[in-house]
Amino acid sequence: MKRTITYPLAFLVLILISCQPPSAKNTKKEKGMVKVAILYPSGDGKTFDMDYYADKHMPMVADLFGDPLKRYAIDKGVAGRTPEDPLPYVAVGYFYFDTLTDYQNAFSANAEKILSDIPNYTNIQPVVQISEVVY
Repeated sequence: MKRTITYPLAFLVLILISCQPPSAKNTKKEKGMVKVAILYPSGDGKTFDMDYYADKHMPMVADLFGDPLKRYAIDKGVAGRTPEDPLPYVAVGYFYFDTLTDYQNAFSANAEKILSDIPNYTNIQPVVQISEVVY
């Protein structure tokens, strides 16, 4: 007999998985770090070249940031909360640093080059959130 997972059940499974605590190794490494999230809101007329972003822009920025950058990640938006909800963000980029000063120094030294590359992959004005990782 073929089993089918309904949307509400699949959503619940995703919530339960996402609520699981990270491994102890991951918690030790990230807790207290600074996470810079660059969110690209979706909308009519907005364009985003994920290949360029993933293959060129983010590696370039990582090279410019150098050793103070501990890691980076990219999320590609695929859906809103429910099938009826619009996609809130087409992409989110993340940079992790030990301290806010590490990020500020790395960015200010390279801001012109980083910002001038944005039109190569998007016409979206990104929203930046800087956070301290607490868990």
